[in-house]
Amino acid sequence: MQTHTVRVWPSAEAHPREDELAWKIAAVAADPVAVDDDVAAMVVNRIIDNASVALASINRSPIVSARAQALAHPRSGGATLFGMGPDVQIHAEWAAWTNGTAVRELDFHDTFLHQEFGHPGDNICPLIAVAQQKKCSGADLIRGIATAYEVHVNLMKSIRLHSHKIDHVAHTGVGAAAGIGAMLGLAPEVIYQAINHTLHVCCATRQSRKGQISSWKSAAPAHSSKLAIEEVDRAMRGETAPAPIYEGEDSVIAWLLDGPDAEYQVPLPEAGEAKRSILETWTKAHSAEYQGQAFIDLALRLRGEIGDMNGVSSIVIRTNNHAHDVIGSGANDPQKYSPDASRETLDHSLPYIFAVALEDGSWHHEASYTKERAHRAETVALWQKITTEADQEWERRYMSDDPAKRAYGGAVEVTLADGKVLKDEIAFADAHPLGAKPFEFEDYVAKFRSLAEGIASSGEQDRFIDLVVGLKGLDGAALSGLNPAADA
Repeated sequence: MQTHTVRVWPSAEAHPREDELAWKIAAVAADPVAVDDDVAAMVVNRIIDNASVALASINRSPIVSARAQALAHPRSGGATLFGMGPDVQIHAEWAAWTNGTAVRELDFHDTFLHQEFGHPGDNICPLIAVAQQKKCSGADLIRGIATAYEVHVNLMKSIRLHSHKIDHVAHTGVGAAAGIGAMLGLAPEVIYQAINHTLHVCCATRQSRKGQISSWKSAAPAHSSKLAIEEVDRAMRGETAPAPIYEGEDSVIAWLLDGPDAEYQVPLPEAGEAKRSILETWTKAHSAEYQGQAFIDLALRLRGEIGDMNGVSSIVIRTNNHAHDVIGSGANDPQKYSPDASRETLDHSLPYIFAVALEDGSWHHEASYTKERAHRAETVALWQKITTEADQEWERRYMSDDPAKRAYGGAVEVTLADGKVLKDEIAFADAHPLGAKPFEFEDYVAKFRSLAEGIASSGEQDRFIDLVVGLKGLDGAALSGLNPAADA
């Protein structure tokens, strides 16, 4: 990897375009380096993972609305929608919008957390949509997805958005634009223009994830993906974009992020270096914000020691700054303790997540979030006893540059009414590559079959799995089957 220094340039300071971060990303995307076999295998896993959670959310309101919008834009030879089968084809940007919303709705697919956080699996839907419309091969699609992950992950490692209340979808859009450019084999000049314009239009505030969180939470990444497709299209027609989009005197870093004196160190692969960052990302075994994954596993482990939950006096969760500030009591959001909160708010409430996991000894993407479940009197009582604290040792481990040491859990202290204190800690969710039960191919398939049960027939499930497993050898026509069909 090569580390690039990124800073703001005054307009009067001449510089070669090749020094701009957008150009360097474009050069990475245009590099036709081969995809390693283990990376290609992980791409297959994540396509299966996305389909799992998309089918599970197929009849939820935000997806129904997005699908209705998409169906108003039919296109023969276009892209397909989750649930609809290959005979229904629409414009690629609208397929990315609908499918991306379906994938994100349950907060149940892959994640990466460091300086910034996000779901790099959000890049898959726009790339599949464009691949279907442009009749790309399966190998092209794999190369594009690996590139999108590479760019997205390395931006999350180096440029923090959330501390300035900019939503993480700014990085998502850039990853998608780079991945589409790689998949289509576009020239660096075209990809560069697309990246500049995509970032320019994808910077939104984090109000979408604050307070009473709305259904836009699931749609925001899909919207950035839709914009990325439109900006690649525009760049392919020879149009230009605002530049330099990162370093400009009136651009993103100078005014939206750390200001004119800021300096970032952004790692990117060197020419000819394989793109492997997808292997640093992880999927979820539970439908909740990723910082809650390890704590669900810890709650399932602790509940037997606690016994009667009525005997709990207080629970303190010590964790990294992000978990405390975003999904913990450090957010200072009263909605995170309200049984009337939206589902989107509850899956970003660590106190709620921990309370329900302790009581139920399980976690379910629907049952754990019902209005009845959130209003249960004993749950509300336990929920109010749970607080979080930022702990600098867990923050240090969270921010480690060594993926083998980067931890995403914390420590829990349970004080019982009789004065007994129970302590335990967890560094990684069980499904994490360093956890107690890392997700393997068979786990992705099992997750897909579990979530697709009652929605897609067993025959359709088999067809989809077989198709994705053979993705590397598929031609453009076969990609129309990449979004599984639901039963009527």
